[in-house]
Amino acid sequence: MSADAINVRMLIDGALVASPGTVDVVNPATGKVFASAPRASAQDLDLAVAAATRAFESWKTSPIAERKALLQKAGDLILAHADELAAIFTREQGRPLPLSLQEVQGAGQWFHATAALDLPVDVTEETDARRIEVHHVPLGVVCGIVPWNFPVLLAAWKIAPAILAGNTIVLKPSPFTPLCTLKIGEILRDVFPKGVLNIISGGDELGPLMTGHKGFAKITFTGSTATGKRVMEAAARDLKRVTLELGGNDAAIVLPDVDPGKVAEQLFMGAFFNSAQVCVATKRLYVHEDIYEAVRDRLVKLIEGASMGDGSEQGVLFGPVQNLPQFNRVTALIEEARADGLTLYQGKTPSSQGGYFIPLTLVDNPPDSARVVQEEAFGPVLPMLRFTSVDEVIARANDTEYGLAGAVWSADLKQAAEMAARLDTGTVWINQNLQSTPLTPLAGHKQSGVGVENGVYGLMEFTQPKAIYIPKDTSSVR
Repeated sequence: MSADAINVRMLIDGALVASPGTVDVVNPATGKVFASAPRASAQDLDLAVAAATRAFESWKTSPIAERKALLQKAGDLILAHADELAAIFTREQGRPLPLSLQEVQGAGQWFHATAALDLPVDVTEETDARRIEVHHVPLGVVCGIVPWNFPVLLAAWKIAPAILAGNTIVLKPSPFTPLCTLKIGEILRDVFPKGVLNIISGGDELGPLMTGHKGFAKITFTGSTATGKRVMEAAARDLKRVTLELGGNDAAIVLPDVDPGKVAEQLFMGAFFNSAQVCVATKRLYVHEDIYEAVRDRLVKLIEGASMGDGSEQGVLFGPVQNLPQFNRVTALIEEARADGLTLYQGKTPSSQGGYFIPLTLVDNPPDSARVVQEEAFGPVLPMLRFTSVDEVIARANDTEYGLAGAVWSADLKQAAEMAARLDTGTVWINQNLQSTPLTPLAGHKQSGVGVENGVYGLMEFTQPKAIYIPKDTSSVR
């Protein structure tokens, strides 16, 4: 696919819009520019917000059955174009093509699943005198900001519930991965009424313009905790509602009653899938001392045998880190661990020059104070740590400012469930990892986020409660 073959424009008020300025898009497998995307101006943003504001007036009163039907249609169209979208995805994001296709298909399925949800009407009082109903009504125009690690799926997580709840939305993909999302805007151009869905792209300057714009009622943002704090600060000026899905330093705990080889194979993908660019990936692996060496040795073999390369090539399981700044950050973290005398086990990277490839790296039992343990790498670096007792490892796992997800691996499900209850995270998996469903809330504790995504809980984040008191007797007004 040549650069000329990827012609993307923004979606504003039902029209496909170009811009004089552009943003270069780099293929992370080569480190070279292969396409460009529009660079939205402040005026483009104003037009998108104005269009969404106009559309909201009628969309907010549209029957929910109509919204559901259009979301179903949107999901159908994404699935119908999945192969085309996956090819673009791999070139801009770096993930191997079969896994890119999984994400695009997952986004279409997420639209379908969201369309099946309903907004509840809660009755808080029912007496002979009156009935009190609590409705969940839309907020207005939503600002959606999507990261580069899961650019299509996380766009679906924002678009589908916002629209189902009766809001309109202006969505911004990451400047590193704008192409697939803009192409989806083109595919969905005629599905929703003009102005309901708007997708604009730009550089780093566009995000602050959006979060500071007075036309938005809510911001839904996925990204780093540091950036999330700036988003929340900007939102506070107008008391915008926020949903922030932020960083994590997720711990997996492996008890000694499991098969080390079987569990290691599952832990491997739980830690390194998407070259570990996953908010809920295992980022700290605690293994009981009785099976530590057995789990480590199996992981090392898997790391050494893993295929890494250009995601468009057949048989590749791991692609590059998505962008140069992240490549530099993760590389520096590895070099610091090496300089500190820590033991590293590493896999292979492609022999060809170019691209942001970092070898899968296991750090063998570093001290808890090491930066590689304390910080979220968001790259293929996994610290593996010994523990001796349950109380000790729970305390160590919880000793972090983050609280996104965690996992417990044990043949004793009762003990595992008790341990899961003690972990300070919004999600805990038992004998599994990286699981999510459209019906299950994802919520970060501590500095891993504010608010909820997915399911009815996530849908209601795009609404506000409205209490209506209904008398049963009208004699007082007749």
